[in-house]
Amino acid sequence: MSELLPNFEELYQSVVNPPRFTSETGLMTGKLKVEPEDFVVEEIPAYEPSGEGEHLYLWVEKRNCSAEQFTSQLARMLQTRKSDIGTAGMKDRRAVTRQYVSVPAECEDRWQDAHDENIQILSATHHTNKLRTGHLWGNRFEIAIRDVHGGDEATFQDRFEKIRRSGFPNYFGSQRYGDRGSTLELGINLLNGNRTPKSIPFARRRFLLRLALSAVQSAIFNLVVVERLRAGTLEEVKLGDIMQVAPSGGSFEVLSIEEEQPRLLAGETLLTGPMPGPKMRQPTGEPGKWEQLAMNRLEIQPEQFRQFAKLAPGTRRPMLTCPQDFSVDKNDDRLVFHFTLPAGSYATVLLREFFADLEN
Repeated sequence: MSELLPNFEELYQSVVNPPRFTSETGLMTGKLKVEPEDFVVEEIPAYEPSGEGEHLYLWVEKRNCSAEQFTSQLARMLQTRKSDIGTAGMKDRRAVTRQYVSVPAECEDRWQDAHDENIQILSATHHTNKLRTGHLWGNRFEIAIRDVHGGDEATFQDRFEKIRRSGFPNYFGSQRYGDRGSTLELGINLLNGNRTPKSIPFARRRFLLRLALSAVQSAIFNLVVVERLRAGTLEEVKLGDIMQVAPSGGSFEVLSIEEEQPRLLAGETLLTGPMPGPKMRQPTGEPGKWEQLAMNRLEIQPEQFRQFAKLAPGTRRPMLTCPQDFSVDKNDDRLVFHFTLPAGSYATVLLREFFADLEN
């Protein structure tokens, strides 16, 4: 594994198997994504297309198709360049997903005749700008788990109510880190100079660089959330914490616990964790020490991100995320989860609060 981290496997397991928010006992087992229709995702855009402009916005449904396959196939169908296709975010492969994509307006006379067994273009409109990563409010999920066993009704309800009321840790899912952590390892080696960007094939260089650096940021974030959870401070404000104002997204440092704890509990603000980079706001005091300890485990220092400032500028991320419109339908040995999450939060992390093992 990593040249710099002989304990990489232990670190990787800490990142992808963090403690649960609810309980480690009374968990169920089940099967996820037996069919693509068992995992339905619908994007909630950050804005609605205006109906005017030089970009064509297509509302598209894809089935059992990776993000890369999707853009390649769509480019062929519409006779346009792959680089001209804009998306707000990547979606699961083994799933049915509905999302906007943007293409040049010149594709307008071709979209209605574009057909593929895995891709359906449902409607089209116009907008003034190309769709880009992050132009997304969230995602609406409908997820069926089959062959459910174990657990009991009382424990299930306790978990459900705690998550509905307080949310769940906003961990990054294991898919973020690559097969056995290969993407995370690449990111660590890039930051420490053991790999150079030029060692990555040019055709995929920018994509893989962004992915690898993001994997390091995500691992540091997960480790900080784990520390806060174990310390019992995931719902507790500390001096020096960086808070996010829930409606606006603005951030500020905690100077008074007496003032800020009630605002956190009322849902007016959110506790945030690190996505390191030169533009990230640093906490002070005890929160700052927790974040530095997490970086030390990866043998990474904040200044090492400066060389990749454009690809990993840094930001803050809420440590807890709360599902909206959360409900569960029960039918014999099958559970269907319905919920909405903000962009960047993982449905599989929510499901993990209920299941010890999900065959996938």
